Amino acid sequence: MKRLGILHDERFKHHDTGYGHPESAARLDAIGAGLEHANLLSRAVRIEPEPIDMGLLGARHHSDYIERFRQACVAGQRVIDVPDSAICPESYDIALLAAGGTVEAARRVAAGDLGRAFCAVRPPGHHAEQNRSMGFCMFNNVALAADVVRGEYGLERVLILDLDVHHGNGTQHAYYADPAVMYISLHGHPEYLYPGTGFPEEYGHGEGRGTTLNLPFFPGATDADYREAFETRVLPAVSSFEPRMIILSAGFDAHRDDPVGNLALSDGMFVEMMQYVLKLAERYADGRVLSVLEGGYNPEVLRFCVAEHVKMLAEF
Repeated sequence: MKRLGILHDERFKHHDTGYGHPESAARLDAIGAGLEHANLLSRAVRIEPEPIDMGLLGARHHSDYIERFRQACVAGQRVIDVPDSAICPESYDIALLAAGGTVEAARRVAAGDLGRAFCAVRPPGHHAEQNRSMGFCMFNNVALAADVVRGEYGLERVLILDLDVHHGNGTQHAYYADPAVMYISLHGHPEYLYPGTGFPEEYGHGEGRGTTLNLPFFPGATDADYREAFETRVLPAVSSFEPRMIILSAGFDAHRDDPVGNLALSDGMFVEMMQYVLKLAERYADGRVLSVLEGGYNPEVLRFCVAEHVKMLAEF
């Protein structure tokens, strides 16, 4: 019988972003309350995170950035690289733990020990570039996971599906010329929303041409817009690619009640998107799905939508 893994660790709350910052520890409190109320934590296999191997991290992020981040935390600096990437003395160690826990979950799904897994980690990762932090993100958790399942388990043709309202610039750049990783992002239009990347004409380079698919939406986009995009663009692209594993950048900030996003999705659309994902996973990837938390800044939305998301992951 396949099992669901959950990575949810109190230590992730030690990454202190300061008063009023949207990416706060309260997000994990809300998620934990939702998972507990739905009786999901007791049913799942708990994944115990360990810091990521430095060799693996150094293959994805430049060593000078890793050391600069470490030194900034030791020195007690409050931001790194950009004003919105807030840090504290513990942030470096917690970012290592988030990346390591995500990688461990990826390994266990790729090996078949777990059927699927959800990682409630912070800091998030999809904006992190090889050599700098951006947009609350320190290390690119999903890219590190993709590196591991390819390098250690031979699962070529990995799909990274990014559902965050903000385009995952760091993830796109990591695989822009790589034909073995398909990156698909549905996000707010870059003319109106951070980080200003993710235009439709960004579709890959060299051998990776055609394995990047950006689907930007103008402010106020609804369930119907997302449904059409899945039916006409996402499903055909994934069916052509035939991924052996699906990794989700699971953002919940495209919700209509999110204070940071500018789209208008309902609770129900997050359920519909998972229905699409799970059907694709069963068809091409032997059910393998790794879901990794990115954005989502309304506690009530997180409490409900993440629980529903994880319930669906648990249905084998």
